[in-house]
Amino acid sequence: MFDFFWNLASFVVALGILVTVHEYGHFWVARKNGVKVERFSVGFGRAIWRKTAKDGTEYVLAMIPLGGYVKMLDERVDDVQPEDKDKTFNSKSVYQRIAIVAAGPLANFIFALFAFYLMFLIGVPGVKPVIGDIVPSSIAAKAKLTDNSVIVSIAGNVTRDWQEVNLALIAQIGNEKITIKTKQTDSQYVTSFILDTRNWQFSPDKTSALTSLGITPFRPKVHNELSAIAKESPAALAGLLVGDKLIAVADVKTSDWLSFAKEIKKFPSAEVFITIERNGDILTLSVTPDSIEQAGKTVGFIGVAPKVDAWPETLLIELKYGPIEAIKESALRTWNLTTLTFGMIGKLLTGDISVKNLSGPIGIAQGAGASASHGFVYFLGFLALISINLGIINLLPLPVLDGGHLLYYVIELLTGKEVPEKVQEAGFKFGAIALLMLMAIGLFNDFSRVLG
Repeated sequence: MFDFFWNLASFVVALGILVTVHEYGHFWVARKNGVKVERFSVGFGRAIWRKTAKDGTEYVLAMIPLGGYVKMLDERVDDVQPEDKDKTFNSKSVYQRIAIVAAGPLANFIFALFAFYLMFLIGVPGVKPVIGDIVPSSIAAKAKLTDNSVIVSIAGNVTRDWQEVNLALIAQIGNEKITIKTKQTDSQYVTSFILDTRNWQFSPDKTSALTSLGITPFRPKVHNELSAIAKESPAALAGLLVGDKLIAVADVKTSDWLSFAKEIKKFPSAEVFITIERNGDILTLSVTPDSIEQAGKTVGFIGVAPKVDAWPETLLIELKYGPIEAIKESALRTWNLTTLTFGMIGKLLTGDISVKNLSGPIGIAQGAGASASHGFVYFLGFLALISINLGIINLLPLPVLDGGHLLYYVIELLTGKEVPEKVQEAGFKFGAIALLMLMAIGLFNDFSRVLG
């Protein structure tokens, strides 16, 4: 339940920031071009807060945080006094209208640059992308990739940590081959491998791009021994102690931590006997795991953590830059994510990737909650990513979005006259239906991931 409210709160904060940024772009440029703004609203529906400024603009915070809008004076929908006719949106030149409409998405890109800039100034902790294991008969194994090697680049993109590896791999979805360059941890010699990805089966809701290729990242060894026990947890009440070695659950041998956790999950709110080794003695204890929701299923949980070796210092990095270098890094990250997003949209249209990869508000909420729980730096990165996506989505040529309005204005520039109102109305209806379909697919995918 805590996760639900944490994700919800993170989602509201994230979307509130991004919607405010987007709408402020429209608002600022409209005011600079002499357009009277009647209302600036963050959210839809019933207002929970409102204030009217001296210039007559009403500022509103509404209940449904799934968007916002800037209402500008317009003769096509308002009764306009003669003295205000030059302050209407429709009275402005086509170039001014293009600037006002394009300012929203542009504000999202500027915000992403700023968020990434702050992120790189503060510093992003990371881990060098060292391959821990290669799954036999996998795509990576057939390409003869080796373990204990560092991934240097993917398709020409430098990969300094696992996040950059994942982004580079996702950009290659739909391609028939991927070139990966690696080097051994104790060598500077770089080796190139070509992965045949014609039969690459990647489902983001089930696995990561790495594991679907057969690449397992290096991780410190996890021992089948307890290092922490939560107070008042089922494990504490059962008498488990730090240092206990885990042998079996319900007479099923647990040779490693993963197998132990897997067995415990089978007994939500049900008594089970655990066999342990303590100071050379074999003991059997009774424990009743709590029930928690995990990926839409009820599983057992006893409140313990395993002993884990420390990360080797040589693998830990921090992507931190000075004020000037951070500008370059933030611009590069923004550019890479922008081209990646456009590439994914193109592959969706061509069928190279499935619509099952789309996410809706639930997926965004989970991402917001997860990034916020990891810290401010990661939340900044998440905000920048979603801001870029919001900017790009609004540039799509659907009449209900900013991109649709821009399309009409480009046509007006080329033909010298406005697009007929009937054509615009038909376009808005089509755009609304298309957008609702995309949202429905995203929501369906979200529920499938949560409940599946």
